[in-house]
Amino acid sequence: MRKRYPIDIIHHSKQTVFLPDEIPNCKAISKIAFGNKVVEAAVAPHPKGRKAIIMSNDVQKSLSLPELSIPLHIFTADDTLFIGPLIGILTSGFTPYPLRPIGERSMFFAKLLSVNKLVGALPFVFGEEHIDWESGLIEGYFFIDSGWKTMKVPFPNVVYDRLPNRKTERKSELQRLKERMQSDYLIPWYNPGFFSKLDIFERLGQDGRALDYLPETHPLTSFSIIEEMLLKYGNVYIKPSNGSLGLGIHQILFDRQTGDYYCRYRDREGTNKLTKFNHLEALMKKLFNGRRLAHMLVQQGISLLRNDGRLVDFRVHTNKDGNGEWQIAAIAAKIAGSGSVTTHVNNGGTVRSLDELFKQEEERQQYESKLKEAALILSSILEQTIDGIVGELGFDFGIDKDGNVWLFEANSKPGRSIFKHPKMKNFDLLSRKLSLSFGVFLAEKAITSPEEIFK
Repeated sequence: MRKRYPIDIIHHSKQTVFLPDEIPNCKAISKIAFGNKVVEAAVAPHPKGRKAIIMSNDVQKSLSLPELSIPLHIFTADDTLFIGPLIGILTSGFTPYPLRPIGERSMFFAKLLSVNKLVGALPFVFGEEHIDWESGLIEGYFFIDSGWKTMKVPFPNVVYDRLPNRKTERKSELQRLKERMQSDYLIPWYNPGFFSKLDIFERLGQDGRALDYLPETHPLTSFSIIEEMLLKYGNVYIKPSNGSLGLGIHQILFDRQTGDYYCRYRDREGTNKLTKFNHLEALMKKLFNGRRLAHMLVQQGISLLRNDGRLVDFRVHTNKDGNGEWQIAAIAAKIAGSGSVTTHVNNGGTVRSLDELFKQEEERQQYESKLKEAALILSSILEQTIDGIVGELGFDFGIDKDGNVWLFEANSKPGRSIFKHPKMKNFDLLSRKLSLSFGVFLAEKAITSPEEIFK
């Protein structure tokens, strides 16, 4: 169990730090670090045995350590005591408005930062424009006493990547930022990158443990692939390989008796449509004329569980915890809107807790156990096959009428719409807490066992 200590600032001493005598090798410590800043100081056990870190204000200012009433973790390496950790959360889309500095996402980040006392860390939000490379300081956004405040702090111990989309992530200045912090400052960086659906399925397909969860999926290279899969399964889904929020998804159904083709989709005005065609070529020309099909994939359709005639799938969030182990953070059911091809909330879908969906306890436990097992197995596989440090994942699963679990998508930066449901509030808190607890774990590893992080 890691220990946390309150930090008290005194004004009557110079370059002095008193430590609890229970800290290992306390007498050998001659430097204090916070984030990327290191300061030499006269360090000694507290003469009265106080279980706190007592620091003169000149050391505090040299470290750019905010004076906040949050007990923090301490880690030691050689002659240095590290206080923190300082967790930088990188994003974009900042505004000039003090009450909503990150626009519509301000509330999400406020809630994320509010778990600081629970995890014993100092998290802050920043963008590329807030970094002063010459001074080694960042003007970070902190959420304190129910309000936003900016403070200059050192470069963080770890960076949690919360860039909002692929377009932002591809910007050259953000790619340089990431490379520079990792290579020049050896700052661990977790949750990088957005997934390509097809790439994820190919990676998972190389591990036998995943095969039972993977529906047949192929890049859309010709109409013949669609024809073959329709004959095999009766219906298929056509999806953008890099899509999100259910946008651009089409379900194609084949009626073997009449030879007709049906397509269910959401049009540009946001209306759910079901259209009939006599030929597949006519369907493709009408709905996909001019689109770059090279960026689409075709996936096996599955006869899913239904609720009052509407399709049901499941979102499972997994997070690494403060010990670097995968945990199930949340499970919720999503029920499709009337006529919708997906269960996304923006397509009219609704969120239900598992006990609302499954009235019989035995049935709920059975499905919950299957979903948890699948999510933990797939999290472990993805962690081993993806470049970078993965700390959280969101899975969209289906369960067919025989009780088999199928993976539809894996998300590196999962949306949080399920947490708006009243019964999901505790899971919302848990997922936020785990996100930063894993940052504490990474910070400790980078200090005490860097060879495990920077392989």
